[in-house]
Amino acid sequence: MHHLRFATAAIALAAVSLCGCTNQSGSTGTAASPTPQESAALSAGDDWPSYGGTLQSSHYSSLTEITPANVAQLKAVCTAKLDENGAFQATPIVISGTLYVPTAHDTYAIDAKTCAITWRSTYTPKGHEPFPVDRGLAYAGDRLVRGETDGHLVALDVTSGKTLWDVAPASGDRGEFLSSAPIVWNGTVYIGTAGSDWGVKGRMMAFDVSNGALKWTFTTIASGKDANAKSWPDATAASRGGGGMWTSYTLDPASGELFVPVANPAPDFLSSARPGANLYTDSVVVLDASTGALKWYVQTDPHDVHDWDMSAPPVLFTTADGKAMLGAAGKDGVLYGIDRSSHAIVYRTPEVRRSGVNDAPTLAGRHICPGVLGGSEWNGPAYDQKDGLLITPMDDWCATVKLAAARYVPGQFYFGGSYTADPYVTARGTLTATDRATGKIAWKYTAKAPMLAGVTPTASGVTFSGDMAGNVLAFDSASGKVLATFPTQGSIAGSVVTYAVGGKQYVAATSGNISRLTWGNHGSPTIVVYSL
Repeated sequence: MHHLRFATAAIALAAVSLCGCTNQSGSTGTAASPTPQESAALSAGDDWPSYGGTLQSSHYSSLTEITPANVAQLKAVCTAKLDENGAFQATPIVISGTLYVPTAHDTYAIDAKTCAITWRSTYTPKGHEPFPVDRGLAYAGDRLVRGETDGHLVALDVTSGKTLWDVAPASGDRGEFLSSAPIVWNGTVYIGTAGSDWGVKGRMMAFDVSNGALKWTFTTIASGKDANAKSWPDATAASRGGGGMWTSYTLDPASGELFVPVANPAPDFLSSARPGANLYTDSVVVLDASTGALKWYVQTDPHDVHDWDMSAPPVLFTTADGKAMLGAAGKDGVLYGIDRSSHAIVYRTPEVRRSGVNDAPTLAGRHICPGVLGGSEWNGPAYDQKDGLLITPMDDWCATVKLAAARYVPGQFYFGGSYTADPYVTARGTLTATDRATGKIAWKYTAKAPMLAGVTPTASGVTFSGDMAGNVLAFDSASGKVLATFPTQGSIAGSVVTYAVGGKQYVAATSGNISRLTWGNHGSPTIVVYSL
């Protein structure tokens, strides 16, 4: 048990933000080439084969039938109402005319033209569920792979939904669960444990897609022989230090690098309970995808006391002068442009209000912006290849954070305090487009409701997204002008994706998020499909 105490001196933080290291094994390896089937996932065209559209998380579509001139003519052609109410924060994937989407316990195969449900598979939890949410599926030829709310990882037959294998790499009793959309490459499934706010010790893992066998594990709390273990001088704190993975991952098949966004340390707010920089929390961690060896990392918020997770997968892109970079955004409300060669942060672009950045929470309460429900949540930057822009959704929403004692109990919240969000009427969503090389803002849109939905730029110059008021939004990618608004009957917290069937382009939106967090949820989980 940690007892609340007053800090009379600032904690000395290790100002470490990047490193080139190996993991504890010191192993190295070269990535094998992806199979032809996996290579198809590198370009989002007729299909939408992964959470980020591509393994590089571009969220970009090469389709051009829907244009700035005709997007306002889109009509809803069908809907598929899903039976399980609750959190609906997933990104659908679309393969050869079939849309696949999960809810917390169910997986659906849906005709992508007619919305007819082909099959539904229901998972019955085998243990405690800390947080009932699932953000997406991985496609691997004859099977789909998903995480479960009790810590299981399951593969389903793509044609029937029948369970092919079921393994249990995480424990709900410890507060662990698998909310991330896994990704698949070179016969390997990648997924990490969620549950930072429960005091887990985060782990990124790789599994054999054929049978679920564990290939390697990387622990996201530096400890033991890890060169950065000194960032956790208190070993007990490190044993329950957080560092979970909420959303999904990014992979570069050319280099074999796996990019892992790591969330907040635990307890969230109580600084004195965990001295040090607390690596690898609030970081983008880059691993060798074949071995799990640490290659490098960037920590954006050392010793975070604001719950400012790096929660969404980064996007990979190349600038006009050939510089390989990544764009990352977290709950701190900043877009980071990072040089993949030097590992330096090239730019930091604040995209929502930021205040109290250097102020630790107090017993009386500290007002911070973004608040716990602000900044970039589970959908990060998209890359508009046509215009050279990164387009990022964020929530401009502040909160007051108060300290409290932090008693660690496995499977229970481990906050070290509490938060009160500002009145919902003050919450705004933003969509900001920035120059990929400089981070300079090109345009910005502000909504009267939070924006949690994924962003999908297309080669025709239309960008799709949505808001928690229930609107599917179409923008001119270059200028940010709103071209069309399509109201649905539910809040949009998943993604708006596009695909083609039989040469015709469609847009599918996830509507009806109902979660226990207060983003203005309404409706019931529904897929809405549009076309010209």
